[in-house]
Amino acid sequence: MSTKRREMAAAELRKEVEDYLKGLNIETVCEEHPEVFTVEAMMPYVQHLKGAHSKNLFLKDKKKKSLWLVTVLHNRQINLNDLAKKLGCGSGNLRFADEGTMLEKLKVGQGCATPLALFYDKQGDVKFVLDSNFVDGGHERIYFHPMINSATMGIKPIDFLHFVKETGHEPTIVKFD
Repeated sequence: MSTKRREMAAAELRKEVEDYLKGLNIETVCEEHPEVFTVEAMMPYVQHLKGAHSKNLFLKDKKKKSLWLVTVLHNRQINLNDLAKKLGCGSGNLRFADEGTMLEKLKVGQGCATPLALFYDKQGDVKFVLDSNFVDGGHERIYFHPMINSATMGIKPIDFLHFVKETGHEPTIVKFD
C-alpha cells in the first residue's frame, strides 16, 4: 500500500473512532504534530499538554498465543519477563507481536498502537492491560494516538474507561510502581 493510501486509510479509521467517541458523549482534545514512531520523538510536541501520556506495547504470549495491548505511562521501563509473571503468562513467554497481526486485529501499524484501536477488536481477541496510574493518578486527561501517529488525543480517565468497556474489553489494571 502506498504511503498516501495508508495515510488516507488511517484518517478514515481516526474519523470512525472520533465519531464513536462522540456517540458515547465523550469529549476529546486533539493535538496535531508531525508523524512520530517513538514516545521520545512525540514528547517535544505534546509535553505542554497536562495529564498522562502513554506508551503502548502490542504483545503475544508465545505459548498460549494470546494477544495483549499494554498501555503504560510514557516514561515507564517495562521488563517483559516481569510483566509476563504479573499477567500469569510465565517468564520469557511475552514477545512483541508482528505488525501483520496488529494490522489484522487493531487496524494500526508500527508506531500507531493505541487503546483506541480496541474499537476494531470486535472478536475480543486482544486482552487490554492498563497502568493503574492512568485511572488513579489524578490526571485531568490521558493521551493516546487516535489511530494515527501524527496526532495525540486527550480523554478524561472516566470517559476512557467507559469507552474501553463499550468496546467489550475489561481492562486488567496493573500497578507498576
